[in-house]
Amino acid sequence: MPQAPATPQKQSAPEQAAAAPSTTATPAPPASGVSASAPAATPGKQASSETETIIENDLYKITFTNRGAQVKSWILKKFDNDAQNGPLELVNDAASQKYGYPLSLWTYDETLRNKLNSVLYVPSENRSILMGEANPQITITSVKGELAGQILKAPAGITFEYADPEVVVRKTFEFDHTYLLKVETSVVYKGNEIFAAPAWPSGFGDQITPASYAAARIDYHNDASTERTALVFPSFVSRLPVKNVSGGNTIRGPFEWAGPGDQYFTAIFIPDDPNTAAMVTLRGSLPVPTKPDSKETTTVDALGTAVGDLRGVTRERVYVGPKELSSLEAVTVPTIHNDNPDLRGTVDFGWWGLISRPLFLWLKWTYKHVYPNWGWAIVIQTLIITIALLPLRITQMKSMLKMQRIAPQIKSIQEKYKKYSLRDPRKAPMNEEISALYKKEGVNPAGGCLPLLIQFPFLIAYYRMLGIALDLRHAHWLWVTDLSARDPYFILPILMVASMFAMQRMTPQAGMDPAQQKMLTWMMPLMMGFLFFNFAAGLNLYYAETNLISMAQQSIMNRTKLGREMREMLEKRARKKEK
Repeated sequence: MPQAPATPQKQSAPEQAAAAPSTTATPAPPASGVSASAPAATPGKQASSETETIIENDLYKITFTNRGAQVKSWILKKFDNDAQNGPLELVNDAASQKYGYPLSLWTYDETLRNKLNSVLYVPSENRSILMGEANPQITITSVKGELAGQILKAPAGITFEYADPEVVVRKTFEFDHTYLLKVETSVVYKGNEIFAAPAWPSGFGDQITPASYAAARIDYHNDASTERTALVFPSFVSRLPVKNVSGGNTIRGPFEWAGPGDQYFTAIFIPDDPNTAAMVTLRGSLPVPTKPDSKETTTVDALGTAVGDLRGVTRERVYVGPKELSSLEAVTVPTIHNDNPDLRGTVDFGWWGLISRPLFLWLKWTYKHVYPNWGWAIVIQTLIITIALLPLRITQMKSMLKMQRIAPQIKSIQEKYKKYSLRDPRKAPMNEEISALYKKEGVNPAGGCLPLLIQFPFLIAYYRMLGIALDLRHAHWLWVTDLSARDPYFILPILMVASMFAMQRMTPQAGMDPAQQKMLTWMMPLMMGFLFFNFAAGLNLYYAETNLISMAQQSIMNRTKLGREMREMLEKRARKKEK
């Protein structure tokens, strides 16, 4: 049986009074399609036995238990489970047993919280079309006249109620054909409406490794604050990493949406009234195996949130599903005025989102319209990108050649002033003479680095895009069974290291000492191999192919007049050093 969530951090009396007012407040206008009235105090309204209710559509299958009126299973039909065959279970059972199940209620009073999430609620009768298209009917087993179990097909709704002389609780859920559901909850405790927030407290079922727990975040959106702005492009989404989450802390609104998420899935609460919303951040430790089938364990953090209305009655929508742009952009959030009025902000494209998001849309278009395989779509896109960047490589090589041509003159100038220290005023003319030489020969000293700097944000954006692309999860390509996981045979990382080593050997390094060049030839590929050894196969495919195409380009460039002149100059310089 599930236990109550972890005890929150101790708060001061003023903070508790602000976050969980005990005085009766005027409720907001009722949400469309959801009852607005607070439950009447009718002592003794509780079930005599535990029952289950299943809500199902084409996207999910949700199993409610009336013990705590919470979710014990949330299966996404279109996504596979990492641990075993079958559809993905979003409920993290191990964490939920310790810290609470989805759509449980969170209150500052731990004793009351435990009670709300363990008593037996009375579920309402079905209010929608049930399972079975040819002859819809209710399959219900009754115990002493009470509803013991039912299977509902969305659109559907269910209400759970509980009452005793001290507390009256009502929880209503409505479902449609999307990943969204409507939620209304109210708790009257000793005659007063209190803050009792619906929660997703314990991470997600696809978190089975320490790395997957480390990818967890809590996101919330507020377009009224210009302080939440990224360094490169405007973003009104604030992200709390694991280390910054404190269990039981309250973040007060206004915010338009908030909730926990991991690399690929999320549970986002969308309050009807952002101004009176509040989010409680939840964090609980959990031992998990360091590797699959390993007896050795490490401690990880399971993140969650509870989002409700400070005035008492909570009315909100909840999106539970994949971080899939098409699904997220279909969720309208009309209270957002200064940003895209949807949930696309939950997908973190990073600082270079202005580049990585179009790259992803292009990759998806390639998959749909050119070749229906994500691995080959990456191959095609990488080929086009690498060819498009060829002019930058040519520009870089020309700049390197010019620098090599004037290298003897620069060395002569430096020799003339080497007897002076760096702080000696008599050494200042050296820089003036070198600058004049650059101007005379039309050389830009940064010309060799500029093409690399232009490519850098592009490469980082591609790296980030492949790291968060849900579509690559469990996508097959040749021997690779999952492009979002590491190569099972490490062929792609080895190919990347070998091709990078070959590239270092083929590329002229103007102005570099042969000993330094030799060290770079070995050290750079080995370092990159160490970094990429456990990276996703999709990323290794991109970098390995980029290196192979660049090798072909460099081989052709080395045979041109420009390339031959560069190599002859470097060979001549090497012969002089040997003498």
